[in-house]
Amino acid sequence: MRLGSRTTSTSTVVLAAVLIPVGIAALIGMFLLWPGAPRAAAREVTVVGVTYPTAEVTSTEESSCAGTTENRLPDGTIPATVPCLRVHATVTSGPAAGRPIAVWATAMLTARDIPRGTSIVVEHYPASGQDPEVWAWHDFARSFPLATLALAFAVVTIAVARMRGLRALVGLGIAFAVVGTFILPGLLAGEDPLLIGLVGSTVIMYAVLYLAHGFSRRTSTALVGTVSGLAVTAGLGVVAATATHVTGISSEDTYRLATMIGADGADQLRGLFLCGVVLAGLGVLNDVTITQASAVWELRSSAPDASRRDLFSRAMRIGRDHIASTVYTIAFAYAGAALPVLLLVQVYRLSLVQTLTSGQFAEEIVRTLVGSIGLVLAIPLTTAIATLVATSEPVDRRRRHRVAEPLSHVHH
Repeated sequence: MRLGSRTTSTSTVVLAAVLIPVGIAALIGMFLLWPGAPRAAAREVTVVGVTYPTAEVTSTEESSCAGTTENRLPDGTIPATVPCLRVHATVTSGPAAGRPIAVWATAMLTARDIPRGTSIVVEHYPASGQDPEVWAWHDFARSFPLATLALAFAVVTIAVARMRGLRALVGLGIAFAVVGTFILPGLLAGEDPLLIGLVGSTVIMYAVLYLAHGFSRRTSTALVGTVSGLAVTAGLGVVAATATHVTGISSEDTYRLATMIGADGADQLRGLFLCGVVLAGLGVLNDVTITQASAVWELRSSAPDASRRDLFSRAMRIGRDHIASTVYTIAFAYAGAALPVLLLVQVYRLSLVQTLTSGQFAEEIVRTLVGSIGLVLAIPLTTAIATLVATSEPVDRRRRHRVAEPLSHVHH
């Protein structure tokens, strides 16, 4: 095939034959699974009339309150009184803006944690019948610092990656839109969680990869590897969840969620766990597949006469390093997130086997190992596909010389 020719190669046809049907199927699946109203049990959780306005702290007052089971001491006793904090604030949003209120801060917070001027979020329960109006502590207001941090991230990303960084941020916005408008409402509406996860993840990957990296054989190759990795991850997740008897109910929060969903809450939570496994694998899979595809194309450009076998071997040496570093990343990320639980295990002095096989840890271990297996298998698959596609087109030797010339000049 002549360099620069517009003739469609066989590899392009094969990539299109794979990706176009998968993309159409994902869009059709999204259309068919588009969520309706949430289930009645989920709707009933919301207390009618409750609002969450912001408020600015004007002063705090330390006091003593009666001890509860939450204040249980290590010897099992409950103290008669415990220190507590009364927070005085002025409402800054909503119909009650400007009104002074007083709420009890959540346990363990001290006056040093809530200085004057701190912005907080409170709960307002309007008076109803014989029940009086109630104001309660909800949380700190973190909108401004989080928005500032997000803006800094966007500025740094665009400054370093330029238009590609901007396109990546747009893709990230689309990904969050899919999660917020399709995946989460679909789960609340009672749709099949695994199917919701696969359809939503596939749509996200198409948008993110093509937006960030453009329409090319390289991107399409990475997308094939990513979709294949997602399929492997979902299949292994089903098998592993069944074999390890993962129920999805491992904490008080998930138990409450199961009761809110309804009679089939346990089955839904198993599916929810699998949906989480698929979503958790998105970012890492995207990272390794695009890296491997790029490595193959760059190696092909620098060594156009290399055989497919040699090209695959060189790219896999990069892939093996990526596998090793990614496995460490996943392990340490989980250890950091689970640090409070690990400390509780140390306090309770449970054996290592009991700890690792308990419900909460078993879920995370299954999620981590299944995602890692899908990741590891996606690397050789993506590398093999990239090698076949890259070697099916001629190398632009003029580009190669333009890249190599400055390097040789520096060398001399």
